Amino acid sequence: MTNNAPSPKIRIRGLRKSFGSKHILRGIDLDVGVGESVVVIGGSGTGKSVLLKCILGILDPDEGTIEIDGKEVTSLSRRDRETVMHKFGMLFQGAALFDSLPVWENVAFGLLQVDRMGRDEAKQKAIETLAQVGLGADVADLSPAELSGGMQKRVGLARAIARRPEILFFDEPTTGLDPIMADVINDLIAHSVRELGASAISITHDMASARKIADRVTMLYKGELIWDGNVADIDASGNAYVDQFINGHAEGPIELDVRAA
Repeated sequence: MTNNAPSPKIRIRGLRKSFGSKHILRGIDLDVGVGESVVVIGGSGTGKSVLLKCILGILDPDEGTIEIDGKEVTSLSRRDRETVMHKFGMLFQGAALFDSLPVWENVAFGLLQVDRMGRDEAKQKAIETLAQVGLGADVADLSPAELSGGMQKRVGLARAIARRPEILFFDEPTTGLDPIMADVINDLIAHSVRELGASAISITHDMASARKIADRVTMLYKGELIWDGNVADIDASGNAYVDQFINGHAEGPIELDVRAA
């Protein structure tokens, strides 16, 4: 029988990564569909950031495969890998803006450096993209230091979507924000992903964020994905680890590392 199911945008199989004797990822299998938003939840130190860095090509996995649009990318040359990465947009945890550049050049960084767009056209595109995240043209010539944390996060999101990427990555997108601004950012992320028709992978421990931006949620614990399902089903997961995490209970099967660093 022919399988007519569409191929996933991202397909990960058997992904393993260790640092010395510390096993971080222990055989991860994960699919992200075209236009699907997947949120990886889990506590600090569970391997979420390492998973993201392996997909982005920042870290090389020890074992396993990562396919983007059906192409295995872990063994590509640097040049071919860069071509794949042009499909990506990334919102970093701390916005990670360039302090020496005005806001518009931060937003237009990929347009200028990758697409070689002229500066006037790139600035206009940056201003249009800033408008999409609720910022006016008056902020374009400001420096990042002149912006609040919430505004910096919006600029980071504008930079992530400026080139209209096919795949978006969000690293703890609401860290450091008050609850109201966090909700604003979540709404902007959800809208941006839908408007672009992009696939998205987010990592977070913020369940309010996960509920707002996810189509599907998967939980990472001790380097393994222990639950995967629609965001609407998470409160009835039947998984004791998931229940403890999403409800923030101290008691439960999750082992907390309380040793001093």
